[in-house]
Amino acid sequence: MNPRELEKKADRKAEEQAAEPVTEAQEQAEEAAAEVQEQAREPLAEVLGRVESAYAAYVDAEREVAKAYKANEQQMEEAYKEAEQQANSTCEQTIAQALRAREGAEQQAEKAYQKAREQAEETSRRTKEQIKRTVDENVRQALIVRQETIDQAWATRTEAIERAWKIFSKEKR
Repeated sequence: MNPRELEKKADRKAEEQAAEPVTEAQEQAEEAAAEVQEQAREPLAEVLGRVESAYAAYVDAEREVAKAYKANEQQMEEAYKEAEQQANSTCEQTIAQALRAREGAEQQAEKAYQKAREQAEETSRRTKEQIKRTVDENVRQALIVRQETIDQAWATRTEAIERAWKIFSKEKR
């Protein structure tokens, strides 16, 4: 071989030897980059999993809060119905009592009528008018009390529901 060929051969050999460490370094860099990417994916997947779990827990909690508010609304509705029933019952009792009182008064008036017809007719008429006014007044007052009780129960129910929904609306934001 001539010296030029030997020189070229030596140059090629030197280039191959120099290229080997570069190729090795390049392979190591690619492996390191792949490893870093994999390590980055694992925490991201873990964080994403935690985020999904937290969101699911939030959605469940929101459902539970809505359920609690609905239960509260039902309780308020039941309280209103109970108050209305109590008002109706009280009204019926008052009316029945007024009617019993009227019956008793009418019986007394009838006895007085039998004793002295003339005087009894006048007394009976006056007594019946007075009883009617009394009964009408008692009935009127009972109806007023019932309506006030119903209105108060409705206002209480409405305020409670509004407060509950305001709280719910604030928590939802």
